[in-house]
Amino acid sequence: MSQDKIIVDSSYLYAFFSEKNKAHADTVAVADLYQGQFVVPDVVLTEVAFLFNREAGIPAVLRFLDRLMVMQPQLEAVLMSDLARAREIMAVYGDSKFDFVDCCIMALAERLNTKRICTFDRRDFSIFRPAHGDYFELLP
Repeated sequence: MSQDKIIVDSSYLYAFFSEKNKAHADTVAVADLYQGQFVVPDVVLTEVAFLFNREAGIPAVLRFLDRLMVMQPQLEAVLMSDLARAREIMAVYGDSKFDFVDCCIMALAERLNTKRICTFDRRDFSIFRPAHGDYFELLP
């Protein structure tokens, strides 16, 4: 497989760390195939922690954080330039009502020059046209 970086969305990360999730097996298969290529935007962590907290409280958040620290993924900070681009994306695609975190991921993907996104949010990432290509490759 190519060593291109793959940006990880919260929907993918949540399913990956939740064995009860119906998409868990798909996330594991993708992780096995693309080992070492994942980039986790820092803004995604808040969403995933919220989802685990909503599902099963603080113990679930702690399990998620423990497993994430063992996994040691590449974390990527959202820069001010990414925020400016995310704002621009939100304004241009205002009628589509893109989520803020998704817009940050889109901006980050442009900055890192990657077209691969691990997500189950097909709608937003399929509508958006990145500056560095015609479309994103959505996994799984």
